Amino acid sequence: MAAALLLMACGEDAPPRVAGGDAAEGRRILAAQGCTACHVVPGFGLPQGHAGPSLNGFGRRGYVAGVLPNTPDNLLRFLRDPAAIAPRTAMPAPPLDEAELRHLAAFLVTLR
Repeated sequence: MAAALLLMACGEDAPPRVAGGDAAEGRRILAAQGCTACHVVPGFGLPQGHAGPSLNGFGRRGYVAGVLPNTPDNLLRFLRDPAAIAPRTAMPAPPLDEAELRHLAAFLVTLR
């Protein structure tokens, strides 16, 4: 138990920081882009799809798309061009600029 308390005190449970990203803005972008048409996203009351994986707990997953270690840089690589990382994915590249991708990634890593 002491070890668990020590890890929590060290911030081990805090989501990683995405440089230049704002999670609140990323949440707005996710809703505006219609990501819930394919993904279940906790905290959204919208109809949600199941074509893609649930994003519940995404920030705790070990891998992005089952291929890359789940780090902010790798998440951004995947979001920029999903098919380059996972060629069989049905996920399209979102029509977002770099700042918007950083905001989206900042939100996704908070899904713990």
